[in-house]
Amino acid sequence: MSQPVPHAPNECVPASSEEPAPRSAVAEPEYIQKGTRAFLRTILAMCSGGFATFALLYCVQPMMPMLAQQFALSAAQSSLVLSVSTITLAIGLLITGPLSDALGRKPVMVVSLLAAALFTVGSALMPTWEGVLVMRALVGLALSGLAAVAMSYLSEEIDPLHLGLAMGVYIGGNAIGGMSGRLLSGVLVDFMSWHAVLGTLGSLGLLAGALFWRLLPESRNFRARSLRPRSLLQGYTLQFRDAGLPWLFLQGFLLMGAFVTLFNYIGYRLIEAPFKLDQTSIGLLSVVYLSGIYSSAQIGALADKLGRRKVLWVVIGLMLAGLILTLFDVLPVILLGMLLFTFGFFGAHSVSSSWIGRRATQAKGQASSLYLFCYYLGSSVAGTLGGVFWQAAGWDGLGLFIGSLLLVSLAVALHLSRLQALPMTIQSRG
Repeated sequence: MSQPVPHAPNECVPASSEEPAPRSAVAEPEYIQKGTRAFLRTILAMCSGGFATFALLYCVQPMMPMLAQQFALSAAQSSLVLSVSTITLAIGLLITGPLSDALGRKPVMVVSLLAAALFTVGSALMPTWEGVLVMRALVGLALSGLAAVAMSYLSEEIDPLHLGLAMGVYIGGNAIGGMSGRLLSGVLVDFMSWHAVLGTLGSLGLLAGALFWRLLPESRNFRARSLRPRSLLQGYTLQFRDAGLPWLFLQGFLLMGAFVTLFNYIGYRLIEAPFKLDQTSIGLLSVVYLSGIYSSAQIGALADKLGRRKVLWVVIGLMLAGLILTLFDVLPVILLGMLLFTFGFFGAHSVSSSWIGRRATQAKGQASSLYLFCYYLGSSVAGTLGGVFWQAAGWDGLGLFIGSLLLVSLAVALHLSRLQALPMTIQSRG
């Protein structure tokens, strides 16, 4: 049997879990403290990794209308260039999370990030739609290594009192990557071929991967777990015994499904009358991600202070308000709605993901993997299904679909707000 993983002082073990080892037999965790050089290096590395992950994953989103025209595809078919990446990413999460539990966090993240950049360069060399989809599937599979492990690394290495801030900054790096990938591809595709654009972004991904490798401190609190099937199954089933984790997994599906669906099809709407924007202008709309960069860190820190259960439902409400504004046929109002929607999404994701790290007391890599599996599954399923609503009923139909996802998400958040907190050995509002 695998050895039990030691727990941080502020974590509690559910009644169904094994008894922890005696205090004298387990070394005290050496957390990275806020304000130290190690904390700064961790934050810079995670920003770099988050940037590369979202830039490589979502750089194709603004190019969907162009790809649809070049390869004679429908809106739903062109969305596969993103959906195929997110579905392989989701599947890969179930493998790379447990792999990192056995082999270590940093090696898995570094290899994954560099491989994703190389596959992006490979996608730029593909002459056919099928070839592009194969390369994009490999990009998603590779990125699963970083996506699955980053949350686990932070929850193990960062002082729990500042975990929300650290997680928020990492997600802010995701927002920077999502904005930069969309912005660069949306602007460059008016001046370069899509092949050249993907090659450029793949090269930037390699640079970000090298920086991540150089900066990230080695794990100090990592404890290896067995890769035996029985141990893996126990690790996954353990997460579903918790009263809150399954609801957080569902929350990831709903939040990401709503977010990706809106940004998948907003370009199609703005290209048409009465707006008739060009690709460069649509790419520039990615600046709304600046609100997500701000909200992920600030809302994460606010959740550390006030409690996640008090914050999550509020930021989901902001997403709903932003969605409503996009229903108007006035461009400045639509932009305001996109800004508010993005602010709410990154804040909600920051709260939910840090909550996973607080409630998962064992097999953290697998808990993170399950959350992100649902997160990216939502991107694939809802992102593609949204194309059906767009083609059938335009933006009003798509707004109804996204609004339905957010209403369920709000109900889940309200349920979580009434959830009994786990007892902690030190005060926590998680």
